Amino acid sequence: MKTALDFSDIDGGMLAEVGGKAANLGELTRAGLPVPPGWVLTTEAYHEVAQAAGLDDVIATGGPGLAEAARTRLLEAPIPEAIAASIRAAYTTLGKAEAVPVAVRSSATAEDLPFASFAGQQDTYLNVVGADDVLDAVRRCWASLWTDRAVAYRDSNGIDHASVRLAVVVQAMVDARTAGVMFTANPLTGRRHEAVIDANPGLGEAVVSGAVNPDRFVVDAASGEILDRHAGDKRLVIRALPGGGTERVESAHDGLCLTDEQVRDLAALGTRVEDHYGAPQDTEWAIDADGTLWLTQARPITTLYPLPETTREGLRAYFSINVAQGVMGPLTPMGLSAFRLLSSGAAGVFGYGPAEARDGAAFMFEAGQRTWIDLTTALRSRMGRAILPRALTMGEARAAAVLTDLFEEPRFSVIHTSRRPFFRAVAHFARRVHAPTRVLQALVRPDRALAYTRRLGEELDRRLRVPGSATPVQRLDHAERMLSTTFPVAVSLMPIVITGYGLFALASKLSGRSMSDMQDVLRSVPNNPTTEMDLELWTLATRIEPEPFRNEPVSELVRRFRAAELPPKAQRGITAFLDKYGHRGVAEIDLGVPRWSEDPTHILGVLANYLRMEDGGDLAPDKLFARGAAEAEAAVARIVATARRRGALRGAVARFGLRRTRLFAGVREMPKFYLVKTLAAVRRSLLVVGEHLVATGVLERADDVFFLRIEEARSALCGGDLRELVTERRAAYEQESRRRHVPRIVLSDGTEPEALSSVAAEGALIGSAASAGTVTGRARVVLDPVGAHLEPGEILVCPSTDPGWTPLFLTAGGLVMEMGGAMSHGAVVAREYGIPAVVGVPDATHRIVTGQEITVNGAAGTVTITENEAAAQDEPVISSA
Repeated sequence: MKTALDFSDIDGGMLAEVGGKAANLGELTRAGLPVPPGWVLTTEAYHEVAQAAGLDDVIATGGPGLAEAARTRLLEAPIPEAIAASIRAAYTTLGKAEAVPVAVRSSATAEDLPFASFAGQQDTYLNVVGADDVLDAVRRCWASLWTDRAVAYRDSNGIDHASVRLAVVVQAMVDARTAGVMFTANPLTGRRHEAVIDANPGLGEAVVSGAVNPDRFVVDAASGEILDRHAGDKRLVIRALPGGGTERVESAHDGLCLTDEQVRDLAALGTRVEDHYGAPQDTEWAIDADGTLWLTQARPITTLYPLPETTREGLRAYFSINVAQGVMGPLTPMGLSAFRLLSSGAAGVFGYGPAEARDGAAFMFEAGQRTWIDLTTALRSRMGRAILPRALTMGEARAAAVLTDLFEEPRFSVIHTSRRPFFRAVAHFARRVHAPTRVLQALVRPDRALAYTRRLGEELDRRLRVPGSATPVQRLDHAERMLSTTFPVAVSLMPIVITGYGLFALASKLSGRSMSDMQDVLRSVPNNPTTEMDLELWTLATRIEPEPFRNEPVSELVRRFRAAELPPKAQRGITAFLDKYGHRGVAEIDLGVPRWSEDPTHILGVLANYLRMEDGGDLAPDKLFARGAAEAEAAVARIVATARRRGALRGAVARFGLRRTRLFAGVREMPKFYLVKTLAAVRRSLLVVGEHLVATGVLERADDVFFLRIEEARSALCGGDLRELVTERRAAYEQESRRRHVPRIVLSDGTEPEALSSVAAEGALIGSAASAGTVTGRARVVLDPVGAHLEPGEILVCPSTDPGWTPLFLTAGGLVMEMGGAMSHGAVVAREYGIPAVVGVPDATHRIVTGQEITVNGAAGTVTITENEAAAQDEPVISSA
C-alpha cells in the first residue's frame, strides 16, 4: 500500500486512510475547487511507527499521564527508512526547487466530522522548507494527536483513543497577502446562506488562532449583498520567512483588508463548497500576491442545529416540543413514531386530524431527532398573536418573548384575520371532551369531577391490557390504536383544570390582587400524581431499613433488589412503589427509554440519598408539604378577607373559587400521567415484538425495536436483517445525545431568533420568576438526575426537568432552570414544595459552577452569584448510568 497519496487520488470516503482534513482536501480537489497542490502521508505510516513505539500498551494503561506518555513515545520513535524515503520523494513532486515552502498539517481519522470538527486539536506547521524539516514536522504532527486538549476532546465526544490514527497533509504554501476563515452559514444566528468572513493581512494563522481582531464581513450569499462590514484592529500579522518558519509582526493596518469584490468572490466560493457537500461549511482561504483566491480547508459547521425538512413555502417558525417538555436529548425512532401518532390524536381533538395517523399532525416536524411544532400559521394570524404569547408565558417564558419579537418581522406579517377557524377549533374541542358537562360538574359536584379523573385511569388500565397470547401483529395494531386515541381521552380532564384556574383568575379580580401575589394558594395542592409520588417515596424512605442503603453503592442495591435480597420492608415497599409508579422515568415522553420498573437505579439512588441524610426534623419534606398546605389555607383566608372588604358576595365567590382552585390545580398533571402510562404499556408490548424479531434473526436485542419506526417494525415481521440499520441509528442517537444546545425556536432559514435578541449584561443571571422566596446556598449543577446526589439545602441548577427529576426537589433549597415558564413542570412543583425558583435563565448550567454560593430570588426572577470562586471543584453531574 502506498503511504503517500496525491490529493487527486483521494476522495471523501477515505477517512480511515487519510483522516478528515485530507479527505476533504482530496474531495475539494476532485471537485475542481481552487486547492493548493499537495499530498498526504497515510494513517498506515502512523500506525507502523505507533506499533513500534508500543503505543498500544500506553493506551491500555490509560490514566492521567496518558497524553504525555504517548507524545514522548512518538517523539522518540525513529521513522522507518521506507516511510522517510516516501516522504522525501513525495516532497519533490511539489516543485522544481529543492526547498519548496509547504504547510505540514495533521489529519486525524476523528476530525472534521459532521458531529465533531476537532478544529485546532492537532498541530499545523507553516512554511516548512526542506525534506529534513518536513520529516521533523511529520513526527511532531503524529505526537500532536496526543496533546492534552486532543485527548480531552476525544473523551468528551465518546471516541475511543485506540481507534484514532493520524495522517499528515503536506501542501504547497500560499504566500498569502490576506487570509482568514469563512462560514457559509452564520454561526452566531444559525442563518443559512449568510456567509461570515473574518480576514487579516498575512497568513490565516493569525485569525484561526484568535491572536488578532480581524475584519468581519457578513454577506447574503444568494444576492451578494454585503450586510455588514466591521474593521478589526489587525494589530498582528503573521508572515512567512524566506528560509522557513514564520514571524509575527506588529501592524497598524488602516481600513479594510478586502475589497467588496473580493468579499463577493469569497461568498461565491463558499456557495460552491456548500453546494458540493450539501451542508454549511467552515472554510479557510487565502489570497496570494497575484490576487488568486485559494481554498485551504473545509469542514462541516458542527454547531448548527439541523432544520426540519419541509416543502412549505416562505419563512417558517418552529417551536421545540422537547424544550417544552423538559427533555433536551433526542428521541428514539420509535419514540418519534409515537409522537406522530399522539399528535394525530391531538389534532383530531380540534378537528384537524390527518388522513393517516402515522403521518402525524400537519403542524408536527422532526429535526435533530427531536420534535417541533410549526407555529407559522398562528404567528400570521390575529388570534394566534393574541393567544400564543400568553400560553407560552406560562410554560416557556423566554420562548414567548422571542415569539413576540417575531411579530415585528415583515415576513411574518398577519395574513389570517378571521377568527372563525379558532372558534371552530375550540367548539370542536369542547364537543369532543364534553367540556360543558365537565365544567358544570367541577363547579357543582367536585367529588364527581375527581371521581371521573380516577375512573378515567381505571378505564385506561383496562384498555391498555394486551392478552399474553396476542401475536406481534396484534400488539402493533394495539400500540398504534392506543397511541392515536389516548390523547383525546387524557385531555378530557383539562376542562376541570381550566375551571380551577379560571376561578383563580376570578378570585384575583374580585380581591383586586394580582395572580402573581396569590401564588401561595397553589402550594401543596392535593390530587397531583407527581407530588403524591414524590411524597410516597420520601415516606418509604422513613419506613424501610436504613441498611444497606447507607453503605452499599447503587449498583449493588439494584442487584440485591432484582434478586429479592433487600431487607423485607425495603423489598416490599420498593416493589409496591414501582407497581404504582414504575411506568415513570426520566425523559419519559420517549417510549424508547427504560421505565423505573425496568431500571430502578434512579429510584434506589434517591432512596439512598434520603437515608444518608440526618433527620430532617421540621425540614422533612412531608412536614414542609403539610406546612405549605396550611400556608395556602392562610393565603386563601387573606385573599377572601380582601375581597370581602369590597363586598360580602365578592368574598363568598372568592372563597368558593379558591377552594375549587386548590381542589383541581393538581389535576393538571394527570393527563401527562395517563399519557406516560400509555407509553409505558406500549413499550412493554413492543419489547415482546422485539423478542420475536430477535428470535427470527432480524434484530440483535429486543430493545433494538425502539430504533425502528413503527411501520418498519411491522415490515420486519416478514423477515430480513436490520441489525446494521439499528447499529447506525444507535450511533446517530448517541451523537445527538451529546448536543448541548437545542434552540427554543428556530426559523426555516436556520435563524435562532433568541440569538438576535438582546441579552443580559455579563454576569447578570436573569430569568422568569417561578416560585416566590429567596434562598442562598451552594449550587449543584446537574445535567442528568440519574446518579445525582443533592445535599439538603443545595440549589439545583439544571437545563430543564420532567417528573423523573422531582424526587430531587424534596431536598433542594432552590431551583434554577435554563428552560421553562411560570407553569412549566419544574416551576409548578417548586411552588407546591415552597422552593424558590427561577426558570428560563440563559446558559445557567455553564455560567454557574457546582460549589458556588448563589442567591435565588424567586419573586424577582434573578440569580446572583455571591461567591465567584467555586467552593468545590465537582464536575456537573451528567450520568452515572
